[in-house]
Amino acid sequence: MPTDTHPGTRAEKIAILLPSLEGGGAERSMLNLATGFLAAGREVDIVLCQAKGAFLDEIPAGATMIELEATGGLRARWIIAISNLQDFFVRLRPVLLAKKTAPEITRIRSLQRYIVASQPDVILSALPYANLSAIWAKELSGSRVPVIVSERIALLSYCAAPSNSRKWRWRYLPELVRRTYPKADRVIAVSDHVANELITTIGLSKDSVVAVPNPVVDGALRACAQQALAHPWFTQDGPPVILAAGRLTEQKDFATLIHAFAAVRTDREARLVILGEGRLRDDLEQLVCTLGIQADVYMPGFVENPFQYMARASVLVLSSAYEGLPGVLIQALACGCPVVSTDCPGGSSEILEDGKYGALVSIGDADEMAKAVLAELDDPTPREILLRRAEDFSVEHAVNSYLALLDTAVNQAADRT
Repeated sequence: MPTDTHPGTRAEKIAILLPSLEGGGAERSMLNLATGFLAAGREVDIVLCQAKGAFLDEIPAGATMIELEATGGLRARWIIAISNLQDFFVRLRPVLLAKKTAPEITRIRSLQRYIVASQPDVILSALPYANLSAIWAKELSGSRVPVIVSERIALLSYCAAPSNSRKWRWRYLPELVRRTYPKADRVIAVSDHVANELITTIGLSKDSVVAVPNPVVDGALRACAQQALAHPWFTQDGPPVILAAGRLTEQKDFATLIHAFAAVRTDREARLVILGEGRLRDDLEQLVCTLGIQADVYMPGFVENPFQYMARASVLVLSSAYEGLPGVLIQALACGCPVVSTDCPGGSSEILEDGKYGALVSIGDADEMAKAVLAELDDPTPREILLRRAEDFSVEHAVNSYLALLDTAVNQAADRT
């Protein structure tokens, strides 16, 4: 456990700020941390800009859920734009002139009131605009509460993606991060890649950034993996099942996976299951039909327990164009499922140790992906090796690391006072 420099001074009340609890790796990780914080005897507020999402029912018992109230979009933008005139032109296009106001920005005043009224010992935020909002709300409130921001994705790749680069709120985000994140008490990156990008490209100081892997593996995950799965494809005598999981968005590049699966199907009988929901469902379903493989592709949408599938799949494929620290790879390893992943910006190569625990393939290369999947089907990585690697990403390890950082921030704030 962390050692306090001031007796009795530690992060007793922790506020975790998120945009929502829509299904994603960041939200699941923050809930895992909240569970660990509560188990360590800390008080936890789950502060949401919008109380919606598939994980709402998974808020741990003992945590307090707080939904922030929205302020009119234009008024909220002006509050941020003129609150620091030195940064006015940096904030102009992504904040004031953006076509759509980020929901996090419209909650700035409400977050400011929460900070003053509830007086948390520390704020831990995740995802870019929630991170920015936490810093801005602290400035507006005049509070000394430490703010720890968590960066969970390869930011430059995310902002440069075709679906994001056309939107001002993302195109100009890197400069906004460069000017704002230094005001945080600490920046936590989920992988060495994300940390190095923040330091070398965004320009944050090396001392302000620390890499801490996501909290992924715990007893609950293992128990969920052992639950029975009533699906006719997942039988010992059936064809191998290739699995993928994630939002149906451009980032995950499931189109390349579908093309790769079609190539696998020319070699042998197999099936593909893609778990997740998103705006590209219609496009992906059309691609499946165009390739004539609809009888062997199943897309059930979001499922509450993906680990049942991982424990029974022949191989899991991550086809992403970029990531931060892809939890789905760690989850698959923890379920004993062999993996194939793109060597994308983010933490996939770190998790797999440059191919030691699973094949790494080029982004967008369906032929290379298909060959890697076939090789894994022919000679799967031993289950015990995968399970052992997964333990490096345990919830217990992450919770202890986070608490050490949060307690240190609280002590340093006490020193300044």
